[in-house]
Amino acid sequence: MKYFLSFALFSALIFMAFAPKTSAQTAAPDILKAETYLRGLNTAKADFIQTADNGSRLSGTFYLDRPGKLRFEYNETDDFIVADGIFIYFYDAELSEQTNAPIGQTLADFLLRKDLSLQGDLSVQNITRKNGYKILTLIQDGDAGAGAVKLFFNEAPYALEKWQVIDAAGMKTEITLRNMKRDMKLDSSLFAYIKPKSDKPSYNE
Repeated sequence: MKYFLSFALFSALIFMAFAPKTSAQTAAPDILKAETYLRGLNTAKADFIQTADNGSRLSGTFYLDRPGKLRFEYNETDDFIVADGIFIYFYDAELSEQTNAPIGQTLADFLLRKDLSLQGDLSVQNITRKNGYKILTLIQDGDAGAGAVKLFFNEAPYALEKWQVIDAAGMKTEITLRNMKRDMKLDSSLFAYIKPKSDKPSYNE
């Protein structure tokens, strides 16, 4: 089962069985457009707002260096998430502990993989248009019960503006991106797990 991660390990995603399946012929142009955009995100930096199902919010900075690397830094907490190309690490500042998982076992894998595709082991279950967004709902092939993630693309100009993850209990977490900058040089240290508050910081190789 795959998971998408932001601030903490998200719950297993839920498959909305009542949502209509979009035909491949109808969906093909929208899928291709989304894939082309995401493949073009080589490096990016953006402010983000994370909204939980109960309305609580956190903010911070999101970094992306495709393939394989991302980072979430939070303003309100010392927690962070970093993917170094092999693993994703989750640091819990309150517990002073980190957990990790191979990128390939997370839904972040579809965004970070070199040959990004929204088809194959993932399927676009539904495509809708609402409030100026083209919304693609993704599910994992062969594991429909694992759930869904929704990608919200602003149509003019076309850009990924937010995504939503719905867990098995129906709880929704949303990440909204703002002020995105692309194609800049990012320091490689952003994508290394460094143990915080340590006399001898340990770097992943």
